[in-house]
Amino acid sequence: MIEPMSIEGYDILVEEFKYLLEEEKSKVAQEKLVAAAQGDRSENADYHAAKEKLRFIDKRLFYLNKMIQNSKIIDPSLHAHSKVSFGSTVSVINIDTDEEEVYTLCGVLESEPERGLISVHSPLAKAMIGKEADDEFKVPLPKGVKEYEIQAIKYVNIFSLKKNIRTKKEFTFH
Repeated sequence: MIEPMSIEGYDILVEEFKYLLEEEKSKVAQEKLVAAAQGDRSENADYHAAKEKLRFIDKRLFYLNKMIQNSKIIDPSLHAHSKVSFGSTVSVINIDTDEEEVYTLCGVLESEPERGLISVHSPLAKAMIGKEADDEFKVPLPKGVKEYEIQAIKYVNIFSLKKNIRTKKEFTFH
């Protein structure tokens, strides 16, 4: 599946992959060797912990590699946003409650639903894509169908809206 993402999102993905592959994996592999040299592995907690860390690192590397291979970098600042697309910040009115809600469509790894950053793969985003201001649309959700009307579409940088931006500190396994 193609994974659209911003340039910043792609850069963090590659940074994490390189860090885990080039620094963290070799550090943990060394920890495993040191622990293995202490003798009986069957009751060696340090050895088993390092082995488990390596397994987590390998799983994460596999996942990140797959995401990198499937990524499609999109620079939403280059688009007009006259219609809802990747990177659009969309103000909608919930027709049932008459309340305004604001969503920004982003990649799955960039999403923070609690901050209105929703994956382009989400039902709400899929229902909005291609729509224009004043368009109404329905979204089938587990608790029933919701109806919305688009008020405005604009571009706001995804990473200016994010609260949780991963850094090297979050890349490690403790």
